[in-house]
Amino acid sequence: MVGLGELLIKTSSRGTIRGGSQEGFRPEMTGLAEDGGGYSSDPRLAELYDHVIPYQERGDVTFYVDAAREGGGPVLELGCGTGRILLPTARAGVEIVGIDLSETMLAACRRKLALEPVEVQARATLHLDDMRSFDLGSKFKLVTTPFRSFQHLLMVEEQLACLERVHRHLMPGGSLILDIFNPSIRAFTQTNYGEIVAEEPEFSLPDGTHCVRRHRILGRDHFQQITQVELLYDLMHPDGTEERLVQAFPMRHLFRYEAEHLLVRAGFEIKALYADYQMNPFGTQDPGELIFIARRR
Repeated sequence: MVGLGELLIKTSSRGTIRGGSQEGFRPEMTGLAEDGGGYSSDPRLAELYDHVIPYQERGDVTFYVDAAREGGGPVLELGCGTGRILLPTARAGVEIVGIDLSETMLAACRRKLALEPVEVQARATLHLDDMRSFDLGSKFKLVTTPFRSFQHLLMVEEQLACLERVHRHLMPGGSLILDIFNPSIRAFTQTNYGEIVAEEPEFSLPDGTHCVRRHRILGRDHFQQITQVELLYDLMHPDGTEERLVQAFPMRHLFRYEAEHLLVRAGFEIKALYADYQMNPFGTQDPGELIFIARRR
């Protein structure tokens, strides 16, 4: 994984490549990141997660809770993290199982779950597991992949392995919600690799530490459709010391028809495609989201 201050630089027979691919170049960037989102680099990243303002303001929680209520459960969430969606689902009276590849994220979720009423705790189950190979021995009415967790699968073989696992764990007629972003062609034309951009609102931690998060794109491989991302957490501790935590990970983007073909190939029937969590149809937002509702065939 590319470190702080580096650009994604690869060498081929055609010369040095910065921030992307050239014709004839096949990158070596393959496989799922160690924990899917770069959280293993520092356990404090999981502690910061629930305080990040854009995460708090995402409009997807109601969407997922309503979908879980409609289906009646049980629900399986792939990449449940700290429980941002899992806990409200359990509070809504729906049985839910969450898996995640990050032990630090699951530990944060367990701490929060322990503070919930006993009846809420009884509805939620957590597993440290891999979305490419999980085998829970249970069937679900709904499987969800909130907030782009599927996009940490970099290779088609991994994506199909995940979808096969989902298909196997769904009840007949059960549904999958595949939640990925709609790629912005305009963004792909930008070449400001390594430049720190998009400063977010400052937030504070319970111990008085202040944090500002920024991000930068280290590079894009347009052939493999992979972007190398760094999230930078600049901390100011109560004693005045400053520190930067770096969360680095690759992310795979998928286009609409590519995702549709994957779903059909894996045995799903596409029932709906939304551009946002208010269920507006695809094409009404630019670029919007790609939120697929797919039923097990």
